[in-house]
Amino acid sequence: MPPSKVSTSLASARLGVTSIVFFTVAAAAPETVVGGGAVSGFAVSGISGIPIGYLAIAVVLGLFAVGYVTMARHVENAGAFYAYIAKGLGKVCGTAAGGLALVSYNVLEVSLVGGFGVGASDFVRQLSGADIPWWLFAGAGVLAIGVLGVLRIDVNGKVLGVLLAAEIAVIVLFDVAFVSSPSPQGIVLTTLNPAHLATGAAGVILVIAFTGFIGFENSTVLAEEARNPRTVVYATYISLALIGGLYSVSTWAMTVATGPSQIVDQARTHSTELMFVLAGERLPGLLVTIGSALYVTSLFAGMLSFHHVCARYFFALGREGVGPRVWGTTSARTGAPVPGSLSQTAVSAVVVLGVVVTGLDPITHLFYWCASIGALGVLVLVTFTSVAVVGYFLRAEPNAHGRWKTLVAPSVAAVALGAVLVLTLLSFGTVLGVEEGDPVAWALPLAYLVVVVAGLGWGLVLRRNRPDAYARIGMGARSATVRVEKEPVDVR
Repeated sequence: MPPSKVSTSLASARLGVTSIVFFTVAAAAPETVVGGGAVSGFAVSGISGIPIGYLAIAVVLGLFAVGYVTMARHVENAGAFYAYIAKGLGKVCGTAAGGLALVSYNVLEVSLVGGFGVGASDFVRQLSGADIPWWLFAGAGVLAIGVLGVLRIDVNGKVLGVLLAAEIAVIVLFDVAFVSSPSPQGIVLTTLNPAHLATGAAGVILVIAFTGFIGFENSTVLAEEARNPRTVVYATYISLALIGGLYSVSTWAMTVATGPSQIVDQARTHSTELMFVLAGERLPGLLVTIGSALYVTSLFAGMLSFHHVCARYFFALGREGVGPRVWGTTSARTGAPVPGSLSQTAVSAVVVLGVVVTGLDPITHLFYWCASIGALGVLVLVTFTSVAVVGYFLRAEPNAHGRWKTLVAPSVAAVALGAVLVLTLLSFGTVLGVEEGDPVAWALPLAYLVVVVAGLGWGLVLRRNRPDAYARIGMGARSATVRVEKEPVDVR
């Protein structure tokens, strides 16, 4: 009998600390955030204090990471947020978290597809003058990601490593050039002043900053494929420190190059070209061209990383019976969750086609809006995961790792993240750049409420009608061993 071509487990012990750091930092897409997200934030918000926002969010997420990675030693599940919330807040809440995570990460993935398509089209136009539609590049990117998504996970790690190393090298080179040749205002630290966080603009600053960190939490999604539990712990802290340091220094360096008082006007004038315009005034043209090319590859690297996250959430939900069972299978040869990967590829293709047919703007509606919406969903998940960490250790092992790791740090993180979430909802219209009173500002967040309510309802259905699937929620690789004994039938 020939060996089966499918299995129900991911490839184990294939990823070390370095590979997981590549996946998490690549998902954060440093050059995309610094050259795109931060500059757009300056332009849309009219606020210069975004660099201090990155530092503040790094501190808050550092507190979150304390409990997050501590719980990772006890819960190895490719559906990280889904499993953590199920373990800490109950299985019905877990199903809601699974649906929210699936929607949020797929929205983030399609936002990067749109950004990649437009970025690649613009880059080719600058080099050759050829005007090629953005959707052709977006389609090619989706196809390439679809092929890589079904290969071995460690092969993808090597691809991300090469792209990420080149990307960070260029960002650092630009930073040095900006600080070495400052504006007439000189090298000042105005935009790193914590006083910015005591103004009415604090909400917008923190929202924009949090968006740049999306992806750092993905280390635990790869826990089942890590060499050991400590791999995830080290990778999470390294990724967070690298992302926080790079973002705050690089955005500050841009304000040094323009002058703090001019950064908003310059961002509005040059948009996402600002970083390259400033670099072109200080560096040879070839280096600027290489930087522009790496901006496009930064988007591609982010697409690849988030594709793997989406595929593994599909897999986790399918394996435990929360979603279609076919999602819970992997390739026996590569260990890749092929049905989940193909499902994500299909989602991206359908969204790109929908944007083309409807004539929506790929930058405003697909890239910027979807990135903001996806970040909001992840913020909700991170906030409730902090609460779940406390709930889990209070019930399971209250003194296993000390109160700081299991109670104090996650509680402080939950309060801080809850405050950021409230500020995000209050300023979401400003973040999107819509007029005050525009229904989009509340309709898009309300869509997540619909997803959560549907997830809670599905969890109750599973508990009532499919107790076997309900018992497996959050169990990860151990879900195959769960058996629910049926009550004996009274034959009388």
